[in-house]
Amino acid sequence: MSRRVLSRLVPLTLVLALGLSACGDGGDDEPTTTQGDSSPSSTPSDSPSDSPSSDEGDTVALTVTREGDTFTPNGERVELEVGQTLDLTITSDAAGELHVHSTPEQEIAYEAGTSEHQLTIDRPGVVEVESHEPDSIVLQLEVR
Repeated sequence: MSRRVLSRLVPLTLVLALGLSACGDGGDDEPTTTQGDSSPSSTPSDSPSDSPSSDEGDTVALTVTREGDTFTPNGERVELEVGQTLDLTITSDAAGELHVHSTPEQEIAYEAGTSEHQLTIDRPGVVEVESHEPDSIVLQLEVR
């Protein structure tokens, strides 16, 4: 193959790869599920944790904070075992939704204030948890 043909195929390949990996509805037949209780926590913590913590290996607890267009954590990787529960506390100054790119994909809707959600991933791999409004990767779940 000539160098000229290759130089035209490389950008096309990159555009196609980015288009296929972009987040979207996808229109597939797999249902989108919402997990967790979106009601405010009945037992608020005095000192919410910004880093994951494990209780007896069954659950990992993590707090996500949204202030304006900024999320904390911001793209950090969290390790989970297959089937392990992630207890997610979301504290936000505005309502929003997180997209969990697992199989099947999941959505976590939250209101302004503090809400508690539970998430379980049943397949190994790296699963991104992101917001579209504002556009941000909040977490990467490394499931083993």
